[in-house]
Amino acid sequence: MKIITKIFIAAAFFVIAGTSSSFAANEWGIEGEEPKELKGTVVDLACELSGNCPDNCGAGKRQLGLLLKDGTLYPVVKGATNFAGGTDDLIEQCGKTVHVDGLLIKDPLMTLYFVQRIRSEETGEWSKANQWGQNWKAANPGKKLGRWFREDPRVAKIVEESGKLGVPGLVYVEE
Repeated sequence: MKIITKIFIAAAFFVIAGTSSSFAANEWGIEGEEPKELKGTVVDLACELSGNCPDNCGAGKRQLGLLLKDGTLYPVVKGATNFAGGTDDLIEQCGKTVHVDGLLIKDPLMTLYFVQRIRSEETGEWSKANQWGQNWKAANPGKKLGRWFREDPRVAKIVEESGKLGVPGLVYVEE
């Protein structure tokens, strides 16, 4: 086979492999992280664990998870610089099967799935899981999303009532 043909085949393979959606998640260097695409049903975690099941997965007020065909249940959180909830990105998919891309963080104490992208079943297109940030910015005009927890009035209220550590009576000492 001529060298040009070999280069063309290699380039075509690279382009095809490079456009694949597999393991496109951004790694963060967290111990136990694994880039992972998952396919499962979006569920209300409290419903799955306790049987307390309001309509529409609690209408966006509850933590969501991903239930795989094999029965594995992963709590889903939003993965980016803000470590916020994944509910805003997944609530419209309540009870539906979704294909997600992100980081599976396995620890002996807890396993979490940080969703970074969601694939539409209708279009097959991937979209960033960034709805939480968009919703937060709309609810907090003029405030910066990067360190949202310093700007969020809900967080300020918790700190005021319960201290910086969120535990009444526990004192944070700066050195």
